[in-house]
Amino acid sequence: MNMIHNNAHLDISIFNHVDINLYPLFISIYEQKSISKAAKILCITQSAASHALQRLRQHLQDDLFVRTGSKMLPTPFAEQIYPTVKNALFAFQNISKQKQQFDPHSIQTLKVAVHDEIEPIIFPQLIQHFQKLNLNIQFLSSKLDRKNVVADLATQQVDFVIDLEQNYAEKISYQNLVQDQFVICTQHKQMNQALYFSSPHIGVSSRRTGVLIEDIYLNKEQFSRQIFLRCQHYSTALQVLAQYPDAILTIPKQILAHLYIEDCIHIFDLPVELPVLNMGMYWHQALNENSRHVFLRNEIFKIFA
Repeated sequence: MNMIHNNAHLDISIFNHVDINLYPLFISIYEQKSISKAAKILCITQSAASHALQRLRQHLQDDLFVRTGSKMLPTPFAEQIYPTVKNALFAFQNISKQKQQFDPHSIQTLKVAVHDEIEPIIFPQLIQHFQKLNLNIQFLSSKLDRKNVVADLATQQVDFVIDLEQNYAEKISYQNLVQDQFVICTQHKQMNQALYFSSPHIGVSSRRTGVLIEDIYLNKEQFSRQIFLRCQHYSTALQVLAQYPDAILTIPKQILAHLYIEDCIHIFDLPVELPVLNMGMYWHQALNENSRHVFLRNEIFKIFA
């Protein structure tokens, strides 16, 4: 190995003709399959990204990417050099990290996409924690759009997504923050399995169609129930529940703790066993070693540990 290293010759002169900044763009387009998404990640305009790609094409004498439908797919040469380029960029990154000390006071924003109903569980504690650290952070909460989670995280439109545990994509990391369980709200003064399944139910979902999460679990156990109302918010469901003595609402316990409950409504445990609900934080694996992101993740973990 020493012989190979000693005989290797580094031609310094060729770097006069190489713009190293073009290679992060190459990696971003390769991984995102999109010039516009790569431009957002690098905080440059799409026009600037297109011109930079053209310069890299001329330098390497290869098209590198070919548009197929809505995607930019790599050429065989791009496939060949991708691992080498990425390893080289990792090496540069590690050199930089050795001399850099991250200052938490440099954080200006924390952007989180979260479901409406989960926001009251997460955000009050999150803001309280970071205010104790005396960090001047602007907190931005946006509505969760599950269809665009991967793209939003990849392009850093949001720092984190907080949602129920599920498989979004291979390059999306997950850490559990909160466990919850379903309980029953109803005007009934007692509850058993027969009454639960014979009563009319209120279902809550932000989606227009599709099976509710509790029904997914119930169906697996060969149970079914009649849903006479499907609405978007648990607060609405509780108001309707106060008007219908026979109705039942199945709701996560921690969400219920943040809502107003009429005196006529009673709370019961479910008469059937359902799995616990895991709610956690998602982020893109490309940011696993990012100092800012590591700091934010660790602090958020502390809140719910």
